[in-house]
Amino acid sequence: MNLVDSFADIARFVALRRDIHAHPELGFEEHRTSKLVADLLREWGLEVHTGVAGTGVVGVLRAGAGRRTIGLRADLDALPLQEENRFPHRSQHDGRMHACGHDGHTTMLLAAAWHLARTRDVNGTVNFIFQPAEEMGKAGALKMIEDGLFDRFPCEAVFALHNFALPTGRFATNHGALMASSNTWRVTIAGRGTHASMPHTGVDPVGATIDLAQQLQGLVPRVVNSTERALLAVTQIQGSDAPNVIPDQAWVGGTVRTFAVEVTDAIEAGIRRLAAGVAQAHGCTAEVMFRRASPPVVNHEREARFAAEVMREVVGPDNVDERTPAVMGAEDFAHMLRAKPGCYAFLGNGDGGHRLPDHGPGECIIHGTSFDFNDEIIPIGASYFVRLAQRWLAQP
Repeated sequence: MNLVDSFADIARFVALRRDIHAHPELGFEEHRTSKLVADLLREWGLEVHTGVAGTGVVGVLRAGAGRRTIGLRADLDALPLQEENRFPHRSQHDGRMHACGHDGHTTMLLAAAWHLARTRDVNGTVNFIFQPAEEMGKAGALKMIEDGLFDRFPCEAVFALHNFALPTGRFATNHGALMASSNTWRVTIAGRGTHASMPHTGVDPVGATIDLAQQLQGLVPRVVNSTERALLAVTQIQGSDAPNVIPDQAWVGGTVRTFAVEVTDAIEAGIRRLAAGVAQAHGCTAEVMFRRASPPVVNHEREARFAAEVMREVVGPDNVDERTPAVMGAEDFAHMLRAKPGCYAFLGNGDGGHRLPDHGPGECIIHGTSFDFNDEIIPIGASYFVRLAQRWLAQP
């Protein structure tokens, strides 16, 4: 490891990360977290801008005479989950939890800002972007862009990290598509409700919905070229709230993940076609909602190669996978990569051996109720951000 010397003692940042973990806030509600971030950035002498897309914060550091610029991004929000961990820094709010490690991402970027503000050993402008509402399809990244993020804070390129189920401290990225698009769909089928003991007096939308759900499971291979990767998952189905009632409506919903817009188009068209046909066959009607929450995360080759070089400088070549396969997870940093060149990467959080006693019974995986961020990787991620800024701004 070739870490920044300032991070030899990270006790203050471990305490900060655990404080954020104990006070999770959902998307666009990150008022305490945003204030904490802004107050620290001001204390360290950065130019601070709050209220970007509501609860977003941008800290600006200008040093030297250089005119180059870079953006480094972390996410602020938590998930609507009930934490099962029982260690001291567990969530203090029922139904909210930092189950994806955004507490750690924010802390790593704050640590980098602290070091660079103290040393000012960069030549140009660093924009530290703390984004609200990454989770739950709320598109905080897009909202920041629409609120003038890159007009107000010019960035030649943007970079971000996410902890992942990899060996502790191992980096993984690639030169193209790294994560899938996120698309939410729901089909509502309308019939005519009646008592369950007299189905002949109504038009049953539940049977139609079950039929449609089964047919949708086999849609992808029928409309997507077998050389493409795509996924349609049926994850929700709802009929009556009572066991003896055939309702007027029932619905089925889920997610679609793809790596190309034309593949998303084909799947959406297939859903609409199947919904109309199945509903008609059952004497019902169908209404389709298809929402494109975020596009695929597609790295830019030049910036990805540059980032991988910095990763190797920090952790050595044996701990960097520059050609990792794309995953079906999604991330709204994709919007920033559509607006600016850049690179998204994963940083290994380990297998859960870092967790304190009294952790929950489940595995230590993101979006799990027994998850906790690995504080051991704070200096690794922070060193990566520091060296990214230094190397990028030092280019001719």
